[in-house]
Amino acid sequence: MNSSSTPVTSRITANPAALPKRSLILLTGSSGYIGGRLLPSLEQQGYRLRCVARHPEVLKPKVGPSTEVVTGDVLDRPSLDSALRGVDVAYYMVHSMSSSGSFEETDRQAARNFGEAAKAAGVKGLIYVGGLGSDEEELSTHLRSRHEVGNILRQSGLPVCEFRASAVIGSGSASFELIRGLVERLPIMLTPRWVKGKAQPIAIDDLLDYLMEALRIPLSKYRIYEVGGADQVSYAEMMRAYGRQRGLKPLIIPVPVLTPWLSALWLGLITPLYARIGRAIIESIVHVTVVRDNAALTTFSVRPMGIVAAIHRALAHEETHFAATRWSDALSSSGKLPSWGGVQFGTRLVDSRTLTVEAPSEIVFKHIERIGGDNGWYAWNWLWRVRGFIDLLEGGVGLRRGRPSTASLHVGDTVDSFRVELIEPSRRLRLKSEMHLYGRAWLEFEVTGRGSSSTIRQTAIFDPVGLIGQIYWYSLYVPHQFVFSGMLRGIAQAALQEVSGARTVETPLSP
Repeated sequence: MNSSSTPVTSRITANPAALPKRSLILLTGSSGYIGGRLLPSLEQQGYRLRCVARHPEVLKPKVGPSTEVVTGDVLDRPSLDSALRGVDVAYYMVHSMSSSGSFEETDRQAARNFGEAAKAAGVKGLIYVGGLGSDEEELSTHLRSRHEVGNILRQSGLPVCEFRASAVIGSGSASFELIRGLVERLPIMLTPRWVKGKAQPIAIDDLLDYLMEALRIPLSKYRIYEVGGADQVSYAEMMRAYGRQRGLKPLIIPVPVLTPWLSALWLGLITPLYARIGRAIIESIVHVTVVRDNAALTTFSVRPMGIVAAIHRALAHEETHFAATRWSDALSSSGKLPSWGGVQFGTRLVDSRTLTVEAPSEIVFKHIERIGGDNGWYAWNWLWRVRGFIDLLEGGVGLRRGRPSTASLHVGDTVDSFRVELIEPSRRLRLKSEMHLYGRAWLEFEVTGRGSSSTIRQTAIFDPVGLIGQIYWYSLYVPHQFVFSGMLRGIAQAALQEVSGARTVETPLSP
């Protein structure tokens, strides 16, 4: 198995037929899972990049300064004409599986609009991700639609590089979240027969390598490529492989009575997937989705990893991906928790709250940086000490390490039981807990604002291991309400007191 840790660009030799670096690339679906991961890869390689979005104001803060963001909707043909003008190659990463109504008809119309507009604009080629599965079989609605979209794009007359993939394994992908949601929450599973269906899952890193390298092969080689990882496994085997890396041993008992419809409802309750998406995945899992044509291995330099390495990389990298995602942006700005125990994103549990204070952001952040050690945690310090003492009894670090004597913090510094994982001066601080926990935990502060007013966003994140991790989090629900809300108010009050004191001293000097 290949860990594929080296960026694909270092494995590719110069190709005289490849697109010049100054070619203009269009990316659709940049707010989706694969498109969102592809976006930074394209930016790093120096291509001129244009993203099309229905709501460009949402996407613009997430792209680099050289990336152009334009308004466009694949269901609005006129909007595509200007978006595709001057484009050399376009990535089509659009899928409406989670939309209401007939997603097949929606996908059909969207692909037809895009293909026609791309042809009219003089685009040289299209790159698209579909799904594995033999056209000779009676495919699920989802897989049939994926194949149909590829065919419609080819009807435009443009070369289309279509990658047909099975389950994509990466932190945050639907397949990975399905697997971890089941394994983390259910030590015993009564599973339907679909968990035995063979698939050839591919790591998100390997799929991105294929997508990037498609820009470096001649357009004459654009065709359908079946891509998959090094292993052909069932979902039951994937769940066991995930469990081994998390120290969990799920007992999987197959039963014949769960239909895809009932299974989808069950998944909607147990995992973070919506029932609609869960059903589409289940209907696809019933079919064998393995690579039958190995042309991708002879055309591209990518050598995909196996399922064990893919899961390992997903777990190892999810801290980076998770930290880069603003989970709490989906929460109410009131700072109140919308449901008992906080909010759940995937299997991670989040307590996020905000507070606005009449103080400049640099002053507010200064008091955030002073947290821990002799300065304490701004509220309920005795509860922090009790928790630290319990951790010491369990062989953990407790609160005995304190914090640096300097007022500012740096990556790697210890703050009692935490370690500084990320710091952006006057803006953001993320601490990772090093206590003995039934999972992993982070505490993050972010300060935004202009002038004399700032908003503090405080987010506690817990990634539980198994059912016991879930119980651990919810058992601390009441103490969390006191500790987290008190800490946020304490920081705001400290900043207000400094501002108030500064104003008192400066008043006699004012003209």
